[in-house]
Amino acid sequence: MGITRRAVAIVGVITALAGISVQAHHSWTAVFDEDKPIVVTGTLTKVEFVNPHGWIWIDVKNADGTVASYGVEGGAPNGLIRNGVTKNSMKLGETLTVRGYGSRDGSNLIAGVSYTKADGSQFFLGNEGAENAAKAKGNLK
Repeated sequence: MGITRRAVAIVGVITALAGISVQAHHSWTAVFDEDKPIVVTGTLTKVEFVNPHGWIWIDVKNADGTVASYGVEGGAPNGLIRNGVTKNSMKLGETLTVRGYGSRDGSNLIAGVSYTKADGSQFFLGNEGAENAAKAKGNLK
């Protein structure tokens, strides 16, 4: 009887923990809006290759001279690496043009589709939801 209770308790804990991790990983459409295509050019300030998504951060100079920092969500780090996006494929301080979709709440978050460097080389950011929206909507040139 003790083994059965222990097994039930272990299964219960595993189920509870699995639920936490599933909830922590958001739906693309819960955060980003496929009707808000955005293209910004700015200076790369930070690169984070962490699961479940890689992030790059760029500072964009607004028309009034102020600077806004944008967080750009990419795909999983292993997918980014397969797309040629590594910590060595970009350098802090370089200028990037990012294409993607803006956040639903108006914050400076972007679901990244791609970025282009000053030399014209383009890298796909592996954000599957954003890439699917770009193909389906055709609203991100």
